[in-house]
Amino acid sequence: MTENTRTEEFRVNGEAMISKIKEILHEGNVRRIIIKDDKGATYIEIPMTVGIVGTILLPVWAAIGAIAALAANFTIVVEKNAE
Repeated sequence: MTENTRTEEFRVNGEAMISKIKEILHEGNVRRIIIKDDKGATYIEIPMTVGIVGTILLPVWAAIGAIAALAANFTIVVEKNAE
């Protein structure tokens, strides 16, 4: 992580994960999203490069949905550009 980024963590259950990620993306300014289980193991890291929208995210949403079905509790780590 560089000086120009900050991180936030959100604890969610599997059912709320997709809606929380959509909320985070709607807020904007996101550089990367990391999904971890309650033991700290990383399931997926999603870099949010400039211009990643729409149909490019469809496989990512499918992967997130599959991960959400696996376990009950997750931590979403969000890297954002510092303002």
